[in-house]
Amino acid sequence: MDTAIGIIGLGAYTPERVMTNEDWSRLVDTTDEWILERTGIARRRFAAEGETTADMAESAARRALEDAGMEAGELDEIIVATDTPEVYTPDTAAFLQHRLGAREIPAYDLAGSGCAGFLQALDVARSRSREGGRRILVVAVELISRLMNWEDRNTCVLFGDAAGAAVIGPGEDVIEMIAAVSGTDGSQAGILTLEAGGTRVPFTLEAAQKGLHKNVVMEGRAVFKEAVARMSGAARQVLEKAGVDLSEVALVIPHQANQRILQAVAKNLGLPEDKLFSNLREYGNTGSASVPLALTQARDQGRIGAGDLVLLAAFGAGFHWGAMLLRF
Repeated sequence: MDTAIGIIGLGAYTPERVMTNEDWSRLVDTTDEWILERTGIARRRFAAEGETTADMAESAARRALEDAGMEAGELDEIIVATDTPEVYTPDTAAFLQHRLGAREIPAYDLAGSGCAGFLQALDVARSRSREGGRRILVVAVELISRLMNWEDRNTCVLFGDAAGAAVIGPGEDVIEMIAAVSGTDGSQAGILTLEAGGTRVPFTLEAAQKGLHKNVVMEGRAVFKEAVARMSGAARQVLEKAGVDLSEVALVIPHQANQRILQAVAKNLGLPEDKLFSNLREYGNTGSASVPLALTQARDQGRIGAGDLVLLAAFGAGFHWGAMLLRF
């Protein structure tokens, strides 16, 4: 029997600064009631002044390594999923490799897939780990508060900063990665995008003066429709691939985007809400860090027991989506 490939260690990091709905109501035309009713978010965490993406990634990575009982020198590869990099180039993974004191191993970013980034990186790490039993660090990190438009009440109240990490590798006592699915529909790329800074809309003084570098386009209704359909569809596909019925799953951990989306996914799947994990109220949408943060918290809170099946699902800009089934 082949040795299982799975998660050896988990770790997460959230900044200390709390931004409440009341705080936002003093900056933009909104109220606590308006935000809670439409999003389910009450608070979110923002990075401290001077704190960067690499700082957050390092904190989550060290916690995952400690949880795995490993040193950074034992890693064979590092993958960072982020859309808010340390600098434009090189990638954040290069900074992280150096900070951790890892060997001169492959280290690279997966960027642009937004909130689906962690699941995409997990799937890549799973396949890479099969090559020679590699031990791979996957970090998902977003410092969204530094790049968003603080005057756009439709988007600014949604996001929070966080990082989550997982160490992937072979072993007998691992969180087994049973099956994974993913997909992309590039025809929907325009419903969730930030154009400025690329070759289509280069970053210029004029673009900055217009605030285009923080102009996140989010077509709410279209994103809602795609998110519910894609996460529900991916969940069904990965269960079918694994030969597992939804009733056998102990907990479903979806990307924490919006409470209405989570409720619609649960309804679509016929899932009891007590089987749906949500930390949205306290942390908001933390992008690619959302799933590993929620997974780490669910485990640490005792929501997952030995032998439990846990289903992860996410969607993101692209339009990308994915799902993975784990066995603890």
